[in-house]
Amino acid sequence: MAEKKVSTEKKIVATAGTYGILRRPIISEKAAMLSEKNAVAFEVAMDATKEDVARAMQAIYNVKPTKVNIVVTKGKVKTFRGRSTGTQRTVKKAYVSLPADAQLDLSANI
Repeated sequence: MAEKKVSTEKKIVATAGTYGILRRPIISEKAAMLSEKNAVAFEVAMDATKEDVARAMQAIYNVKPTKVNIVVTKGKVKTFRGRSTGTQRTVKKAYVSLPADAQLDLSANI
């Protein structure tokens, strides 16, 4: 009798919460240098973890990342015309490394 192969990998499906994890791609000089090394940068939700970002990348872009690094950039205090002060918002960024064969062009939709 022939044995059936059973796939143990679960297909990750994008849900409404998945799109809330990856807020927007970051388009900057550093992100352009990262794209040459097959990596992308995203602004992510403040409560997102590395695993959440990896699952969202796989569900939305169908690419399984090799590595995810997360950085929290604290908001700077700014002075406006020497009188009032305010703060910029605190941002959480994810730098996602992709496999060598994966191509993800985020600048095409600008």
